[in-house]
Formats: sequence, structure tokens, C-alpha cells
Amino acid sequence: MKILRASTYKRMPWKNGGGETVEIAVFPEKASLSDFDWRVSMATVASDGPFSSFPGIDRTLSILQGKGMRLTIDGREPIVMTGETPPLPFPADVATSATLVDGPIVDLNVMSRRGRLAHTVRRLAIEHPRTVDGTAETTLVLCHGGAVRLAAAEEQADLAAGDTAILEGSAAVTIEPVASAVVFVVTIDKPAA
Repeated sequence: MKILRASTYKRMPWKNGGGETVEIAVFPEKASLSDFDWRVSMATVASDGPFSSFPGIDRTLSILQGKGMRLTIDGREPIVMTGETPPLPFPADVATSATLVDGPIVDLNVMSRRGRLAHTVRRLAIEHPRTVDGTAETTLVLCHGGAVRLAAAEEQADLAAGDTAILEGSAAVTIEPVASAVVFVVTIDKPAA
């Protein structure tokens, strides 16, 4: 179980009109940005601007913290997304821009090459222990608020708000609240032929 914390984030520029993000990016082994099959990132976004274009890629975006943002996809009517909004899948190869609503946000981004992999994003309120099945190839648990303890196989880990755990393999994961918490669970699978 690999744990990523806010202190391990890498500061990097984001091509959105000059703003910066603090981002964790997770790639499959030996994959590069140009040939990845999937990518997960968690970033702090501090300014407005257009998204980069990724031909042939599906993207799922969830707003985790802050007031959210107004998202305009391919000239359609803007959609306002917040931490309460369900994950929104949309094509990443169309013109997309974002306007922040009242200050910076933290967002979770899951991107996968079309037809190559399947991923799901779930937002869970954790008041009592919850078990997530271990059928996924990779599972990520992002602690949005509160604190949780994870148990998978013989490993345990504590997550505070802003921490991310990456689990590979097929072990079921038990999420136990240390303090009332909200988490995002991302599962990434290879789809059936």
C-alpha cells in the first residue's frame, strides 16, 4: 500500500493560462505521458483557463474541495461542479475551459485511453466501517475530509484529509472512520475483451 501525502506533492506548471497546480500524477509502470493507458492526478487549481487537449482519451473529473468550478465543454451550457457533484465523464479531446467559483479548488482527475481500461469513481461518506471489494487491478482511496484507517491483507494505514492511498492487487480494502469522513474510491480495471 503506497501512501501519498500533501507534503510529497510536486509543484508543476499547468497549461491553463499561467496558473499553477500542486499535483500527484500516477502512471502505470513504464508508461510515459505520451503513451499512457491511464493516469490519475490530484491537483490544486488556482486560476481559470482552458484544459489541455488529449486526443483519444476519456476523462472523468471530480471536484473534491473548495467552492467548485464552472465547466464549459465544447461551447455547451456551463456546468457548475462542487464536491457534492457526481463524477462527470466527458471527452478530453474537445475544447474545454473552467472558471473557478470563489477561490482555489482541489480536483481529482482520472483519464484513460478509450476502449483500453475501465475506471469508476465513487464518493463515500464513512460513518461506519466499509469494505471495498478487491477485484480491481488498482484501487485508490483519497481522503476528502475527516480521517480513516485502511486495512488491506496484512497492511494498515491511516489517512488524514488530503492523503491518498494506492493499492495494487486483488485484496479487499476495509475503510474505518477515525473521525467522520468522506472519501473518493477510484478503481481501475482492464475491461473484458
